[in-house]
This record gives sequence, structure tokens and C-alpha cells, in this order.
Amino acid sequence: MTGTPVRLDMSAPTRGARGKPPRHFVDLTPEQRVEAVTALGEKPFRAKQLATHYFAHLTSDPSEMTDLPAASRERIGDDLFPQLLTPVRTLTADGGTTVKTLWHLFDGVKVESVLMRYANRSTLCVSSQVGCGMACPFCATGQLGLTRNLSTAEIVEQVRAAARSLADGEIPGGPGRLSNVVFMGMGEPMANYKAVIETVRRLVAPAPDGFGMSARNVTVSTVGLVPAIDKLAAEGIPVTLALSLHAPDDELRGELVPINTRWDVDEALDAAHRYFETTGRRVSIEYALIKDINDHAWRADLLGEKLNARGRGWVHCNPIPLNPTPGSKWTASDPQVEREFVARLRAHGIPTTIRDTRGSDIDGACGQLAAEEDA
Repeated sequence: MTGTPVRLDMSAPTRGARGKPPRHFVDLTPEQRVEAVTALGEKPFRAKQLATHYFAHLTSDPSEMTDLPAASRERIGDDLFPQLLTPVRTLTADGGTTVKTLWHLFDGVKVESVLMRYANRSTLCVSSQVGCGMACPFCATGQLGLTRNLSTAEIVEQVRAAARSLADGEIPGGPGRLSNVVFMGMGEPMANYKAVIETVRRLVAPAPDGFGMSARNVTVSTVGLVPAIDKLAAEGIPVTLALSLHAPDDELRGELVPINTRWDVDEALDAAHRYFETTGRRVSIEYALIKDINDHAWRADLLGEKLNARGRGWVHCNPIPLNPTPGSKWTASDPQVEREFVARLRAHGIPTTIRDTRGSDIDGACGQLAAEEDA
């Protein structure tokens, strides 16, 4: 690794130099939306009208809401629909079906999201924080450090923008719909728990109160914040949990994932297994394969043994060749080593799928565009 290592940061982040992001319609519960519109002198039914425009028609600009009186549109726009995200750079790959967007937020900070269209689904990878406090040395975002949490609306707006882009036919393949959302962009989702779980509620709530997505198609990742995993299990929303493990032994994981010094490998896996027992949802184990660091065959065997020690059928493993960051000593495993690692896991009966490395030619690892801009 080059430069000065970033320290693990578990402190409460600031909201940025100018304070909190402005209040947005999406930050409010359905009941609060009624209160907000009546406070503006509007009839209570306007709240449902606005929710239908936003979540069903994917419209965030009140000037496009032509069934509202012109005077109401301006008043509502000023108070409830501030522009939270401004696209400043877009890169495409895979024939235009992978789109990475760099957004500037209200205070000038930057986050990224990646939309990936496949034959049978469309997936958006969203950011939940500006930077990240987890300090994983192989991760572009982890080396940025933590600036602040995103608000619920700042996360949801990433989703609405992608869904609108698909609906408008801007992605090759004709008009489509967003089917999957993964919290695997910038930030540690569990460290911004309140905004992330409120976002999940907006994703799965039936229209017009939300996008009406299946909870099964929403994935929340974590490097292993054990209390938050247990809290998520108790929410009663069966999203998929993805545990970013990256090493099965504490000695190495302590170097790759510094939070391991707080909750070790066994504690993280125990929490993941409890999540499966509570929700019935199979857990994904994310494992970035790093050349000569964590890709040894004996580590695949150890991982298989640890997973099977907690039962069968509760887990799925997703090794992924590392997306290297510029100037870093970390790089992806050799294909032959990767195949051996996967074969060892499968020999233990662990369902294992090499995860797609889409967008590697457009700085696929989240955080790289933001780091480039800062540089």
C-alpha cells in the first residue's frame, strides 16, 4: 500500500460544512408528508399525489406535475423537492449497459452509483456515505476516510434517477425497470443504519408510498458490524445480507478489515448465521480475491470449514477478483488461483459464484472517480 494508512473511524460523522442536507419529501413518512403539505396550505390528498408522481412516475420536478395548480407546484418544489444530487460525470462500459455516475451533493461532496443492466434484471449499486470510516487498505473508498453520512433522500434519489433512466429507455435494451438495489457503493451501510433502513422501507413499500420492490432483491452489505446485523434481522424486512469477509482467519482479516479488531471472524459469522435463522434469507459472503494475500487454497478450506460448522444451506459465497486502485500494491488473483479457490469451496459443499466484474474499465471500484477528482 502507498501513502499513509487511513485509521478506522467509528465516530459519528458530521453532516458537512453547511449542516444537514435540506429536507426532502422522501425523508418524510406518509404521515409526515400529509403534515408537510397541509403546512403549505395544501389539501391532505396532495401528499398522495406527490408520492405517486415520485415513486410511480419517477418524477422529482414539481414543474412536471401538471395535475397540480401552477402556484402549488412552485411552493411545493421550493419546500419539499430541493435538488440533492447533480450529475457531474458519467462513464459507460459493456456497450452502454453499465453506467457509473459521479454525483455532487448540496455541499459539494461527491458520491458514486453504478447501474448495471443484464438480460433478466437491472441492478443499481448505491452509496450510503461520503467516503468510509472502515479504512480497509485495498478499498478506494476506505482510503478516502469518512466525510459524512448520506440522508435517506440522498440515497433514494440515486435509486429514482436510475429507475427513471431505465424507464425512459436511456440504457440499451429499450425501456425497462429497476429490479435490484445493492448497498455496495461508497460507505459502510450499517454505519449509517437509520438512513439505510429508511431507504429500504421506501424501496419495498407498495406504491404510492414506495417503489414496491421485492425485499429479496435488496442487498445490504457490511464489513461485520455485529450489533447492526442483529438489529437488521429484527426489522422484519427480509433483505439479503452480504458480509464482506475477505479472510477466514483473524490475523489476516485484522489487516484487511480493521473492524475485525472489534468483532472478529467468528463473531461476524455467528451474527450472519443468526440473520439467516431469523429471516430465512441465505447470506452472501463477499470475498475480494487479492493476489498472494488472501487467495491461498488453505484459506478457501478454512473458510469452507467455518461456514459448514454453522450448518448447511445458509450461505452463498461470492469471490470477486479485486478491482485494483491506481498506485496500490493490491491486485487481482491469477485466474488459475481463482479457479482453485472456488473449487476448494465447492468441494466443501459451499455454493460459490464468481461475482461479475463489470465496469472495471471505468474505475469499477467505488470511490475511484471521487478520488480522481480530488487528485
